[in-house]
Amino acid sequence: MAPKFVPYTPDVEVIDSHFDKHAQTVIGKTQRFITGSVESEGTGQAVRDAHAKGYGLVRGEVEILDRLPAEYAQGIYATPGRHDALLRFSNGSPHAGADARLGKATGLALKIFDIDGQTLLEDEPDSRTFDYTNINAPVFFCNTVEHYLFIQELFLAAPEYFAQGRPGRHRFYRDFITGKGTLGEDEWAWDEFLAFLVVSQRPLVNLLLSTYWSMGAVRHGDYIAKVRFAPDPTCAQAVVQRTIDPSSAEDVFRPALVAELRDRPYTFDIQVQLCADLARMPVEDLTVEWPEKLSPFVTVAKLRLPQQDISSGDNLKKMDALSFTPWRVTAAHAPLGELMRTRKEVYRQSSILRHTLNNQERREPRSAAEVLP
Repeated sequence: MAPKFVPYTPDVEVIDSHFDKHAQTVIGKTQRFITGSVESEGTGQAVRDAHAKGYGLVRGEVEILDRLPAEYAQGIYATPGRHDALLRFSNGSPHAGADARLGKATGLALKIFDIDGQTLLEDEPDSRTFDYTNINAPVFFCNTVEHYLFIQELFLAAPEYFAQGRPGRHRFYRDFITGKGTLGEDEWAWDEFLAFLVVSQRPLVNLLLSTYWSMGAVRHGDYIAKVRFAPDPTCAQAVVQRTIDPSSAEDVFRPALVAELRDRPYTFDIQVQLCADLARMPVEDLTVEWPEKLSPFVTVAKLRLPQQDISSGDNLKKMDALSFTPWRVTAAHAPLGELMRTRKEVYRQSSILRHTLNNQERREPRSAAEVLP
């Protein structure tokens, strides 16, 4: 029997009375890190406070499929057609440097062009672009903005912890679970820590072989969903350099990505999983993986990457000048939940500051060809 999907209503989100205060604290910490990163990260540039190291900017095309079931043909997916796109592959760490030091979390940020409807960003409602910022794990290691305050500090200081070997790792784990000593024993962040372990134990593979999930839930028109980009099985089978050895060179992810795209095109399936049970598929708890047996992922679009050369330094320069945010979407695809809500102003403020420090024009492109002719 087909699952019955949960309709979207505003009360699926929980509003914390301290949200604004905590969000402003996150913004302040983020801005201090970005300002200091000009010197601390060794690039001479201000970097993002997460996904600081990008691996390449890629041209793509999104084909929204025809004759989708009504529950999936929602929002932008209600109108079949083809749209140019840009993709940024990245590492999830807030630091730059050798890949071996940055961990196993990677990301795929997608920008789709010529989308009708206003975005949820008040300062650029008519950009006609639509963004996703997805990661290579079905869960995220933080549930609330209050917990993000100490988790953010831990990740920024992670190199210092892990440089001390086993004792440093143990201190990092202890500080994560206890909220750096601020949480009572009954409130220890076990679920979030276990989700962190899930992310940190992802296999090191070619970026094209990872599946990338939306960090949290989003609206899908009349419903609630998570979205992922899954490698097309036929394309995945053709990838030559499948595993990644970070001990072999300072940069390992980017050369592997460059080599594959230079030799062949690639395709991801854009897939939607609709919420069928709020208790087992929660909006506010990002550490819970939504069971596919309750609601499978359904392909709603194809993300096609043509054969291309992204090896130039200019490619990286153009990549770092772009901004991606989960809030550059139409209302039918609004991010849901406290932590997703936090990202709206944090991403905007960090983008403004980063572009200012790097003397870059902060302007949303009107086409993919404008960026990568």
